[in-house]
Amino acid sequence: MSGGQMRGHLAMLAFSGLIAGSFALGSLAAPYIAPTALNALRFGMASILIGVAVVASVGLRRRDFAAPWRYGILGGLMGLYFVLMFEGLKTAPPVSAAAVFTLSPILSGIAGYVLLRQIATRRMAAALAVGAAGALWVIFRADLAALLRFEVGRGEVIYFWGCAAHAIYTPLVRLLNRGESPLVFSFGTMAAAAAILLVVGAPDLVATDWAALPGIVWVTLAYVTVFASAVTFVLLQYASLRLPSAKVMAYTYLTPSWVLCWQAALGNPLPGPLVLIGVGLTVLALALLLKDEH
Repeated sequence: MSGGQMRGHLAMLAFSGLIAGSFALGSLAAPYIAPTALNALRFGMASILIGVAVVASVGLRRRDFAAPWRYGILGGLMGLYFVLMFEGLKTAPPVSAAAVFTLSPILSGIAGYVLLRQIATRRMAAALAVGAAGALWVIFRADLAALLRFEVGRGEVIYFWGCAAHAIYTPLVRLLNRGESPLVFSFGTMAAAAAILLVVGAPDLVATDWAALPGIVWVTLAYVTVFASAVTFVLLQYASLRLPSAKVMAYTYLTPSWVLCWQAALGNPLPGPLVLIGVGLTVLALALLLKDEH
């Protein structure tokens, strides 16, 4: 494995931990603010943060803005993902939403084949299957009866379509990138998402009583702006340019485990020892993905 690929894997490990915080905090904030208003604000502030980082580091070149429609497509997909995520979290529990998120690797693998002709090897397919089993074991806390009783609610269905948008986004990064650095490409995508959501979410932005919002909304907004937007966007862009789409999205299998950690940190009970079996399976899946294909 090359150094670039290893750094891509490390980027996605950090991504999975940071993105899990969106589920835990988002479920607490979702009832108090419209998803379009929250995400218009978060993308706007995150694009400013990344824009400052770009100017202070690699700088902007005229050719970075060639074919700006690319940023519009990518920004639209990511804006759609996050709006549907927060809309789904109004009714879907965080861990249940994480269960839906584990469908992303399969969806991304399909999108990667259609857009880039990326073909999953036998080991990659086995890793995805093991990771899915481990994730489900974690999601349902090692309770087979809970798994058998699982019924997909309205929130989970809404979020599924967001995950589909996210899965398409991943291979499109590689397809549409023309040599721009991950930081610059993230800035273009983020700014486009902000512009789209500011237009679409204008009525909700005006209608929101910002002064009356509880503190959890502002905590969530700060977190998703800095960590679940600016930082994770750069990590995802970086990894998507170095790893196949299915491998990038395979790290979503760690998200349920991270969500349980977040839930515990927020005062919820820790899962029982049997749940660690699922955590072990997700680690095994990632170990299979870390091996080079020959």
